[in-house]
Amino acid sequence: MSKNTPKSSLSGKVDSDTFFTRKHIHDRDIAAHLDRINHEFADGFAFLQKYPRSVTIFGSSMVATDSPTYKAAEELSKAIAKELKYAVITGGGPGVMEACSKGASEAGGQAVGLNISLPHEHGANSYNTDHMKFAYFFSRKTMLTFAAEAYVFFPGGFGTFDELFGVLTLIQTGKIPHVPVILFGSDFWKPIIKNLNEIMLNQYKTIDPGDFDLCKITDSVDEAISIVRDAPISEWWRIIN
Repeated sequence: MSKNTPKSSLSGKVDSDTFFTRKHIHDRDIAAHLDRINHEFADGFAFLQKYPRSVTIFGSSMVATDSPTYKAAEELSKAIAKELKYAVITGGGPGVMEACSKGASEAGGQAVGLNISLPHEHGANSYNTDHMKFAYFFSRKTMLTFAAEAYVFFPGGFGTFDELFGVLTLIQTGKIPHVPVILFGSDFWKPIIKNLNEIMLNQYKTIDPGDFDLCKITDSVDEAISIVRDAPISEWWRIIN
C-alpha cells in the first residue's frame, strides 16, 4: 500500500474517524464533520492558552537521528527551553519534530506536539510533554501558526514549504505583524531563496522587492536565540480582524 493511500478496514471502507471524503458530502454527513471541525478549533485555542510564550518549529519528518539537522534542531530547542523558558511547539511527530521535542523536554522545558492522523505516521513522539491530536490539516496548521513569538523552519518537504509560505503570506498581507521567521540551515535555504527571487521577482514579477527579507537565514543557534529574545511577546491575535 502506498503511504498516501488512506487507511482502510478489512471491508475496504475508509476510516471515517480519520478521513473526510467526498462520499461523506454525498451521504449528507456534513453536520457531523462541521461539528468536529468546530471542536478542533475550540479545543485547539483552549489548549494553546496554556502556553502564552512559545516558538513554533517546522521541518521534515524524515530527518535521521544522526543527521546534522536533527542535532541542530535538538540544540536550538534545548536553548529555547533553557535560556528563554518558552514552550517549543512542533507537529509532534518524528524527524525534526522529535529532535525539537527531545531538546526541549530534556532541558526541563515544555515540548508541545500538535500531531495529526496520517496513514504513514501514528501517534506523537515520546519526548512530547503535552500534545493534541488533529484530524484536519487546516485546523492543525492554524494552531501551529497561531500567536508564536517566532517561527523556525529547518529543511523539509512539501508540508514545511506549505507552512512557510502560509506564515509569509500572513506577514506580507499584514494579517499578522512581522513575527521573526528563521530559516535554519543555509546550505538548504540559500539556494532555494536565491532561485525563488530570480524566478518570482526578477523574471515573473510576482512578488515585491524585499519580500524574502521577511526571512532570516542562519546556521547559528546563538543568533536564532538572540532573534527570538528580541522579538516582542505576541498579542496581535487580540486585535485580529
